[in-house]
Amino acid sequence: MKNIVVIGSLNVDVLMKIDRLPVEGETLSILDKSSNFGGKGANQAVAAARQGAAVSFVGAIGSDPEGGTFQALLEHEGINTRYLTVKDGPTGTAYIMLEEDGHNTILVHGGANAALTVQDVEAARGLLEVADVVIAQLEVPRPVIQRGFEIAKAAGAMTILNPAPVTQRIESAILENTDLLVPNETEAAALLNLPASTDYKTLKDRLPLYQERLGVEQLVITLGEDGAFFAVNDRVGPVHNFAVDVVDTTAAGDTFIGTIATTLEADFQNIERTLQKASAASAIVVSRPGAIPAIPTQEEIARKLAPMAMN
Repeated sequence: MKNIVVIGSLNVDVLMKIDRLPVEGETLSILDKSSNFGGKGANQAVAAARQGAAVSFVGAIGSDPEGGTFQALLEHEGINTRYLTVKDGPTGTAYIMLEEDGHNTILVHGGANAALTVQDVEAARGLLEVADVVIAQLEVPRPVIQRGFEIAKAAGAMTILNPAPVTQRIESAILENTDLLVPNETEAAALLNLPASTDYKTLKDRLPLYQERLGVEQLVITLGEDGAFFAVNDRVGPVHNFAVDVVDTTAAGDTFIGTIATTLEADFQNIERTLQKASAASAIVVSRPGAIPAIPTQEEIARKLAPMAMN
């Protein structure tokens, strides 16, 4: 059983179903509205926990009722919340505009996530020093991620960074302590200040730029319905998607990352098998509504992969 620590965000997801995004100056009706718990950090933690990992969370909730409910949800999933701190003000919120074709656009209010401090992550030093894998995103303050990764790397943990929300710059002190970078196609392109692309040749041609500009050597780019692209050690290749009817893409990328964390070996030798499993897990997520409610268990992923094992 892997010991995984997530340094990250917890958001109340406000889901608004719409036909399409409005253009500037246009008003459209919301077809349906609901609320769930999510946030990139929480999604990734739940994905790892449902696949059998021992997961701990370093993050912050608000002093509102949603914060307490969120903590109870994580504990129900078997996630260690000892280092989940309570901050004055609201728990983070994500406003998700879900279009008819299943694609989403998200606005995030950081809330308590933005109040997470270096002192909070220092308090969890003992937890980080015994972790096998430490995951972070960019929905909490950068100094928190930097310090968490420094502690984790010094103790020999694998570090995985999801550079989201999209950004054109990540501090070198964070990247120097990142073992695996996992952006989506938009985030990957933004880091190079180039147009987004899912084209295999284009992505392959850009690989030297990640090393030259960012110092990144191990990279997995998620590509939505086009699968994924990876460059790990000396191996480069596509990751093919599972064909499913798309209902909601929320949490697909987070589930992909949670699966990597639970499955990838320290030497990265099983990268192809890991990404195949991650693709299967994400396919299950997009076929269901919601974020955390859509994340599959280990058994569901195994059933999804079973036909491939028989071939």
